[in-house]
Amino acid sequence: MPTVVIDPAPAEFEALLERRRQLGLDRWDEVWEGVLHMIPPPSYAHERLLSLLHSLLRPYADAAGLDLVGGVGVGHKDDNRVPDMALQRPRDARPQWQETLALAVEIRSPADDTFKKLPFYADHGVDELVIVDPQQQTVEWFALSEGGYRSVERSGLIEVAAAELAERIDWPQGETGASG
Repeated sequence: MPTVVIDPAPAEFEALLERRRQLGLDRWDEVWEGVLHMIPPPSYAHERLLSLLHSLLRPYADAAGLDLVGGVGVGHKDDNRVPDMALQRPRDARPQWQETLALAVEIRSPADDTFKKLPFYADHGVDELVIVDPQQQTVEWFALSEGGYRSVERSGLIEVAAAELAERIDWPQGETGASG
């Protein structure tokens, strides 16, 4: 349920934000052009799939000289997105907010906004984007081209194809409610 809180935020809202910070629940939150998106923690099935993707993509990332990490903030404090997984060139890595990524991986969740993130990632020069849809059991691979993304069958960064990755996934059963 989308909710808008007009500034100044009531004390109760500030207390909610602080409680979320203390519990680490804000880890998945994103800020879209100054608007806070409170993302619920991922489900067990989502995290299981993410762990499997780490195992499957690690050898390819290592061979390409890319660092494979979990969700990192792309952008800056007041406008950022947090993919489920990232492959980063070590020379591009920043301590906190990443300016760009080599590759971002997003796992779709019911009613998420994954595809709305594409223009943001393109504006930040993210070279490739992988969208994994557990409900459809598909992997879509996109490459940045002329300021937007085009669908590709195979990564230009790592030696793997979308279909090959999809075949190797032990798809979770049930709801994957994840971090949109």
